[in-house]
Amino acid sequence: MPCIIALGLAAICLVLAVIRLIPKSPLSGRYPKSTAIYASHGELLRLTLASDGQYRLWTPLTDIPARARSAALLYEDRWFYHHPGVNPGSLARAAWAILAGSGRQGGSTITMQTARQLYRIDRRSYWGKLQQIALALWLELRYSKDEILEAYLNGVSYGGNIVGIGAASRIYFHKPAAELNLVESLTLAVIPQNPARRFPAHNALPEALLAARQRLWQNWIAEFPEDSRFANDLTLPLPVYSRRELAIEAPHLTDLLLQRCAGAETIHSSLHLNVQKSLERSLRHYLAANRGKGIQNAAALLIDAGTMQVRALVGSAGYRNAAIDGQVNGALAKRSPGSTLKPFVYALALDQGLVHPRTILADLPTAFGLYSPENFDGRFEGPITVQDALIRSRNVPAVATAAKLSGPTLYQFLQRAGVGRLRSEAHYGLSLALGGGEVTMEELAELYALLVNQGMSRRINYCGARSEDSPLPLLSSAAAYITLDMLRHNPRPDSKRPDRPDTAWKTGTSWGFRDAWSVGVVGHHVLVVWVGNFDGAKNPALIGGKAAAPLFFAIIDSLRSQRLLNGLDDPIPAFKPVTVAQVEVCAASGDLPNAECPVRAKTWFIPGKSPIKTSTLHRAVYLDPETGSVVCPNTPESRKEIVEFWDSEMLRLFEQAGMPRRPPPHLPDCYRNSAGLGDAPRIVSPSKAGTYTLRLGKASTLALKANTTASDSVYWFANQSFIAKTAPSEAYSWQPGHPGRYLINAVDAEGRSASTEIQVELAP
Repeated sequence: MPCIIALGLAAICLVLAVIRLIPKSPLSGRYPKSTAIYASHGELLRLTLASDGQYRLWTPLTDIPARARSAALLYEDRWFYHHPGVNPGSLARAAWAILAGSGRQGGSTITMQTARQLYRIDRRSYWGKLQQIALALWLELRYSKDEILEAYLNGVSYGGNIVGIGAASRIYFHKPAAELNLVESLTLAVIPQNPARRFPAHNALPEALLAARQRLWQNWIAEFPEDSRFANDLTLPLPVYSRRELAIEAPHLTDLLLQRCAGAETIHSSLHLNVQKSLERSLRHYLAANRGKGIQNAAALLIDAGTMQVRALVGSAGYRNAAIDGQVNGALAKRSPGSTLKPFVYALALDQGLVHPRTILADLPTAFGLYSPENFDGRFEGPITVQDALIRSRNVPAVATAAKLSGPTLYQFLQRAGVGRLRSEAHYGLSLALGGGEVTMEELAELYALLVNQGMSRRINYCGARSEDSPLPLLSSAAAYITLDMLRHNPRPDSKRPDRPDTAWKTGTSWGFRDAWSVGVVGHHVLVVWVGNFDGAKNPALIGGKAAAPLFFAIIDSLRSQRLLNGLDDPIPAFKPVTVAQVEVCAASGDLPNAECPVRAKTWFIPGKSPIKTSTLHRAVYLDPETGSVVCPNTPESRKEIVEFWDSEMLRLFEQAGMPRRPPPHLPDCYRNSAGLGDAPRIVSPSKAGTYTLRLGKASTLALKANTTASDSVYWFANQSFIAKTAPSEAYSWQPGHPGRYLINAVDAEGRSASTEIQVELAP
C-alpha cells in the first residue's frame, strides 16, 4: 500500500512538472490594451480605447501599491495566497446557501474570476461554474500567484467600460495607480463586486459604494489596526472624475504619436505639459485680440535644439473648431516660408567665401535673366551690409547672393537638410531664397536648430529618449556662429531694439499674404510660429513682422516670466569656434582697410574663407590748389586729398536714396598704373555663368549691365561680335540670335575688360 501511494504521488509530481515545463505566454498578452501617451513629467496626455472598446491600462503588480492589493484581497479573497485556485470552504458555503434557498453567495476566488475574464465563461450555469473551477486550477498550475493577481487587477471591471485598476485610477482620480492613497484604494476595491450599482458619478459616490466601502473599512482596521488614524479621511468628500473629463492634452501631438507608434501600449513623449498649456494660452489671447483683423488661426512648435525633443506643439488654434479645419496639424502642413530661409543663403555664402557680415551688397533693381525680384516695401536701399540686408529682410541682396552660390546651392542644401517633396531646382530658380518652395514647421525648426548645433543637421525627436540619429554636417560651425550672431541683432517689433536676453530670429511673409512666420532661437530652444489659414485664403494682415512676430515674443515673454524652461536666457550664440576671428574692415566698403580708409569697423571673419580684398574705395589724389583738378603726384604745390571712388551704379543708388556722393574725378594718365586705380568693369547682368532660358516665339531679351569707376563708356561683345555701347550702369536689352554658348565681354574705354560665359536655351 505505501508503494502505491508513493507511486501515485510521484505520478502527480511528474504531471505537475510536465505542466510547468509547457511554454506559457504572459497573461498580459491575453487582454486588448489601451494606448497611454505621457508627457515628460509623467502626466497622462491621452488614453485611447482598446480594440474591444474598453479603457484598459495595463499596470504591473509592482506599480500597484500594497494597500490597493491588500484591499482587493481582503474584500474578494483573503485566502488567495493559501488555496490552490479554489476555496473549498467558500464553495461549500455558496452551495449550502443555494440549497437552503437563502440567496446567492459568492464563492469565486480571484483565480476563478481571472479564469472567467480570460476564457469568457458564463458563470450563471452550473456547467460554467465547473469550467471556472477547472480552469482556475489549471491557471494555478501554470502561473504564479502574483501573475494571477496582476491579471485580475488589470482585467476586472470598475464600471462601464473602465477595466483594470490602472485605467480606473487615471479616470476616477487623475493619477497613476502607484499614487493611490488608502481611501482611494478602498473605494476601488469594492467596485468590481457590483460595478453597475457602485459606478462612481462625477464628484459623487453612490450609496451602494459607500456602504460597501464602510464594511471593508471595518475589516481593514481589524486587520490593520494601526490605520485607524485614517478614519476621519473616510468621512471627507472624495473628488472623483468621469470619463467625460478624461482630457486629451496636446491633441495634434498625440494624433501624430499614435500614427508613428501604431501598436504601442505606452508612449513617453518629450512634451512639457506646462509649457504646452502656456503656448495654448498665448495663442488664445493673441487670436482674441486680433480677430478683428480677420486672423483666425495659428500654430506653434517649440523644440529643445540640444536634444531635438519637442517641448510643445499647438497644431491649430482649436482642435475641435471645424470652421478653421482645426484637426489639421499645422506643424506638418507644407507652406511657403517667405523670407525665413534667407539666413541660410548668407550662411552658405559665408562658407563659400563670398561674404562676411560687413560685406557691402547692392540693393538695387536687378534682373536675373527673366526674374526681377522686388523688395517687400517696393523700395531699394542702395549699398547695404550683409547683416543689415538679413535683419531688414531685403529681397534683392538675398537673391543676388543666392545666385552666386555654387556647391551647394540653396536648393541642394535644403535637399541635404531633409526638406521633403521639393520639385526640381529649375522649377524654383532663384525664387527659392524668397520662399518660392514649401516647407513644414518641423523642417523649419530643424533648419534653425542646425545653427544652434554648429552646422550639424538632426531630425526632430518626439519621444522622451534622446535621439540616436547620426548628425549630418551641412554648415561649418563658423558660418553657423556668425549667422546666429547677425540674427540676434534683429530688433523686436515692440521695442525696436534687439531682445535681451538674446533672441536670434527672423520673419517671413508668403506671396499673396497667405502665411505669416516668425522663427528663431531663444537660449538653446527653437520656436516656430505660423499665422494664417489652412485653406490658403489671403489676408493683408498676414505679414510676418506684424502678425507672427508679436505672437512669437508673447510666447517667449510668457515662458520667461513663468520660469517654465531652463536655458531660455542663455547667450546666443552659445559657442565660439576657434575658426572665427574678429577683424577690422573699412566701414564704407566692407573690405580690408587700406591706409586711406577714414572709418573702420569690427566684423566676424573666417580665416581662409572670408573675402580678403583690400579696399580701394578711398584713394589719395593730388589736386591743383587753383583749379581743383587732379594733377600728378609730383606736381609742385599740389595738395593731397582722400577721395571716394564709388562705381557708377553705387553713385546712382546713393542719389536715389537722397545721399548723393561726389563722382570720382577724372584721373590723368600718370594714375593709370597706380595700384587699385582704374578698376576693370564689373558685369552685373548676366549675374553669373550658367544657363538662361528664353521663351520661344517671343522677343525675349537678356539685360547686359556693367559698373565702372572711371570709364565713360562700356562696349559689349558676344563671341567677339560687337553688340552695343552703353553708359556705365546702363542696361542694354540683348536678344540672342540663336540658342547656344556665348562668351560675353564688357570693355571700357581704357581697354580693361570683364567676361562671363552663358548658355542660352529656348523653351515653349
